[in-house]
Amino acid sequence: MEEPDQQQRARVRRYRFTAGREALVLRVPEVGAGVSLPGVLAAKCGAEVTLSDSEELPQCLQSCRRSCLLNGLSQVPVLGLTWGRVSPELLSLPPVDIILGSDIFFDPKDFEDILTTVYFLLEKNPHAQFWTTYQVRSADWSIEALLYKWKLRSIPIPLQAFGADKEHLASSSLPGRHTIEMMIISLAQADST
Repeated sequence: MEEPDQQQRARVRRYRFTAGREALVLRVPEVGAGVSLPGVLAAKCGAEVTLSDSEELPQCLQSCRRSCLLNGLSQVPVLGLTWGRVSPELLSLPPVDIILGSDIFFDPKDFEDILTTVYFLLEKNPHAQFWTTYQVRSADWSIEALLYKWKLRSIPIPLQAFGADKEHLASSSLPGRHTIEMMIISLAQADST
């Protein structure tokens, strides 16, 4: 029987994840978690989630813990990870399948540190992917050169592919008139492995 390629395996994982099946449990860290909405949702869908935010911002770590408690997820670990630093906490993360990062590209001075951390996790887990969304705040800000430098590739995910390109979603005014982008980042050489 022919081995499924990486994209086929990813589709199967996504289907099982969204269908709530227990046959395959995704291991999902969220970086820069803040209020942890993506990580909490992933945990509620059955993923093994680890939430993280800057070790230098204890209020952010407390926010992660509070989100877990309010959602009945007291078992979800919360780690202090600072972008761009290879810390014992980063080294101790178990294998991962999908890395989440929601709106973490908001300050250009942090872009390389974010991608350094993501690159480290992807190198440790070559078939993993980094799923991220961000609000476009300036047409002059880009991570393209950094993706090239770190040997990463990105695939844009059009929001209209899943009905998220509306001005009002789920009775909320978010995203409003803001431009929101989604992409999946992986190792550039992952195609050849």
